[in-house]
Parts: sequence; structure tokens; C-alpha cells
Amino acid sequence: MSQKISDLFWGLSLVALGLIVLEWGLTRFPRLEVELRSVHRLLILGLWGLGSIQVYLQREAHTSRRQQLAGWLEWGALCLAAISMGLSALHGRFAQVEVLFSNTVVLLLAGLGASRRSLRLYRLRLNPALLFALSFLLLILAGTGLLRLPPATTAGISWSDAFFTATSAVSVTGLAVVDTGTAFTRFGQTVILLLIQFGGLGVMTFVSYFGYFFQGGSDLANQLLIKDFVQTRRLGDVFRMLFRIIVFSLGVEAAGAVLIFLQLSPEQIGPWGDRLFFSVFHAVSAFCNAGFSTLSGSLYTEGFRFAYGLHMTLAGLFVVGGLGFAIIFNFAQYGRWGLSYLWDRLWQQRRVAFRPWVVQFGTRLVLLTTGLLILGSTLFLLVSEWNHTLAAHPSWGGKLSSVLFTALTPRTAGFNAVDMAGLSRATLMLYFFLMWVGASPGSTGGGIKTTTLAVALLNARSILRGQERIEWGGRQISNRSVRRAFAVMLLSLFVIGLGTSVLAVLEASHHAFIDLLFETVSAYSTVGLSLGVTGSLTTGGKLMLCLVMFTGRVSALTLLIGLVRQRPQSHSYRYPQEEILIN
Repeated sequence: MSQKISDLFWGLSLVALGLIVLEWGLTRFPRLEVELRSVHRLLILGLWGLGSIQVYLQREAHTSRRQQLAGWLEWGALCLAAISMGLSALHGRFAQVEVLFSNTVVLLLAGLGASRRSLRLYRLRLNPALLFALSFLLLILAGTGLLRLPPATTAGISWSDAFFTATSAVSVTGLAVVDTGTAFTRFGQTVILLLIQFGGLGVMTFVSYFGYFFQGGSDLANQLLIKDFVQTRRLGDVFRMLFRIIVFSLGVEAAGAVLIFLQLSPEQIGPWGDRLFFSVFHAVSAFCNAGFSTLSGSLYTEGFRFAYGLHMTLAGLFVVGGLGFAIIFNFAQYGRWGLSYLWDRLWQQRRVAFRPWVVQFGTRLVLLTTGLLILGSTLFLLVSEWNHTLAAHPSWGGKLSSVLFTALTPRTAGFNAVDMAGLSRATLMLYFFLMWVGASPGSTGGGIKTTTLAVALLNARSILRGQERIEWGGRQISNRSVRRAFAVMLLSLFVIGLGTSVLAVLEASHHAFIDLLFETVSAYSTVGLSLGVTGSLTTGGKLMLCLVMFTGRVSALTLLIGLVRQRPQSHSYRYPQEEILIN
């Protein structure tokens, strides 16, 4: 009985949510809008009644405290919505308060219901990789519908432009066919902000954790399913890792927003409310490596072109977001151990037990590869751009800040602080490489990942040395990791080549081949940098880039694993090996 009431409760909340969306879409028909608001009020009252029954049944059934907490939270929110409805009926000046409260409550109810039911996904018996891809696809479709609503845009946009923008936001790419700052209203920009947040961290991360929290627990099947999303080794750490990811991400984004806000002036943005939204939007966009900006020319806009402090703040955010959560948490663990060691040795004057391999092998490999990429690209750009884009910066500090930002942003961040048309050909070649490599695994960034490049280079080194095994740092890299690395590289080149070929056919008479190749690499690696051709693409070209962005965000290998039936080999025999001629 309780489950049926819960399902009916969620069903009504979804109907109410649909009415809200329909009401937003009928702003030009005030009469229908009033009638929909009346139906919406009846649904709120019905939800309040069902919520009261649900709270009573949960109490009688002695359900978990978290489930009862969720029930009381929903019932209390509905009480506030009902009170706002009463005030609106008595005094018309409370109409906006009613709309705000009731719409917020409906969104809360629909979100909590979806989170609870996310724990039932294992019953579908879907491949985790396919479920991962489907979650992004559903988010893209929902975002497309919201961006097509009249309140989301200043003058309306086409379905193809809405779909492209939603895909770019969910895949945290940053390519834009319309000006984010002028084509979208504050509501539309907020939708893009939420799409970036859910797309960057993964929609399954949010719904799985809140479903677990309010459900009061989870079974083994759920933990096995979610384990693939958070990439943790220990099954018992699944939901603890989800909690860490959410809290850490929101904390870093909040700190970044504060730092950005402190560097803005009213002359740059305007009132404090606009500065606050600008700060939050760019902090989330930077940490998620999305590259979206409400500035028409990104950071190359007049007034922000030489804001080096802002550039470095954003650079710090997308570097942290691109390192990967496993790397960050491993360093946090190492930091705690180091502080504890110093405390015990220096203050407590006692011996501390030795703990080997505190910094994991993958962490060291990622940091070394990332450091070499940053150092190498920075030095390269100092030479290649000295007489080009760097000539506009008179001071040494400005040149170093600009070149560092320019070296970091191609690795999936996508913010533009220089004139892309003024880059030298040598720099463009470096950009191709940096975009292709991308960020680190388990991060908000895209690309083939730094570990893939590292494994490929270590494999080449082992061949040159005549070694049978790939060894580094006192460890041997497994054959499975090597196979996955080369599969990722091969599939990425295949998708980029196919996407560029299709674009060349569709856009042959409009754009140069090098521009289309740059656009495709940027889309697959979810970078967002462009040579200025995105907005002038045909509808077919936009849809092709959408497919490339989606494939790049999910990963071509992950997508194929989800679509192709797995056939693990467990034979008791082994075929004889054969050497084939290569090169």
C-alpha cells in the first residue's frame, strides 16, 4: 500500500512538473495560463493529501529514519506551497510568491522521486556503460526542451540550435552556435548552468547519492552498478565516494565563485546580482571544463582581456577539475598522513608506523604526464606566440600569465583569452595535440586522457629497450590497460576522421578543411575552442558535431561496450602465438 501511494505521489508530481513546463510555453496565452495555474493548485492540494497519508504509513511501518525524513521534508514543503496559495488567494500581491514556492516544491518532489527510483535501475539489467550513455542522452533531450521555452531566450532559437546548445552543455564542450550572453535570458543561462553541472559530474552521480541518502540504504546490486560510475575499487566506498565527489565539487566551485566575485567591478558586469551570477556561472563552467561564458568574446572581451587574476583563478579551477577525483582524494589522503606524521614526530615525540605507497601509482603517472604537458606546451608557446598574440601584453607578468592560460585551456577547458585568428600555424598544431590528449581519467574533462598517452609512450620505450613488459616506477602496467589505451586512441582517431569527412562533405563550399578538422577535434575532446565557424554551420553540420560531442563525452569505447554484447572467454585452451610483420 505504501509503495502504491509513493508511486502515485511521484506520478502526480511529474504531472505538476509537466504543467509548469506547459505554462512556461504558453506565456502568449494568458487565459490558458490562468486555467493551468488553477489545475496546478488542485494538484498541489492532492499532493498534500497523499503526502499526509505517506507520512502516516511510513511512521506506522517503522521505515528508516532517512525515509521518514524525506517524507516529512516533502510534506513540509507542500505545507509551505499551500500557505502561499492561501496568501495569493487573499492578496494578489502574493501571486509571485505562490508561483515561486509551488514551482520549487514540484521540482523538489520530482527530483526526490527520481533519486529514489534510480536505485531500481539494476532491475533493467542494462550494461552500466549503456546506462551511463542513456543518462546523458535523456539530460540532453530535457535541456533541449527547456531551452526552447519562450522564457529561456530573448528572441527564440531553432530546435537545432537548442539541441546543439544542450548537447554542448551536457558534454561540457562549450561550442556555441548562438551567443550565450545575449541569446539567452537569465532563466536560459541557468538551464545551461545546470546542464553543465549535471553533465560535468554525471547525472547518475547526483540521483544515485540522493536516492541512497533518502532511501536509507542500498543493496549489493545497486552498489555494483554505481561502482562503475565512480570508478572506485572497494565496493564499500561507493556511496562514500559519491558524497566526496559532490561535496568537493560544490565546495571548490563555491570558493572559485567567491574569488571571481572579488575581482569583478560594477563597470565590468554591473550590479552585484549580475556579478554574483557571472561568478557562479564561470566557476561551474571552469571546474567542469565546459568553457561556456556569458561574455560574447569569452575572456578575450574588452575589459577582461588583461584580467590576469581572473584568468589564473579560472585556470586553477579547470586544472583541479581536470585532474580527476581519484587523484585529488589520493593527495588529500597523503596530506592527512603527512600532517599526522609531522604532528606525531615533532609535537608528540613518538614513532609513526611506516605506510608504503601512500601516493598511488596512477596518481604519480597522471601528475608527471600533466606536469610535462604543461611545462612543454608553455615553453613551446613562448617561442611560437612571442611575436603574435603575446605581443599585445607589454609586461613579463602579463606574457607569462597569458601563455600559461593559453597552454592550459586546450586540454578541454575551452576558455579563450587570445585572438584565435591570430595564432600561428605552429600553435594550431600544438592545439590539435593538446585537445586530443585532454584531461585525466575520472575528471570533468575529455580527450583520450593523460594516462592513455603515458601508456602509449611507455610502451614505445619498452619496445626501444627490447623489454617484454611495460614497467615504470617499480610497477608493471597490465596488459588490459595497454589494450584499452590503444583501443581508446584508435577509436578516437576513427571518430575524428569520420566526423571531419562528413563535415567536409556538408560544409565544403563554406569553410576550409583545417577549420573543420579543428572543430571536430574540439568537439570530440569536449574542448570548445573554435576558429569561428561553429555558428555558420549548416543544420547537418551542427547535428554531426552533436554526435561527435556526445561520443566524445561518453567515450567511443564506453559507447561500443554498452552496445556490443560482451562475450568473456573462459576457455581451457590457448592458441599458439604468431609473430606478424609490423613496419
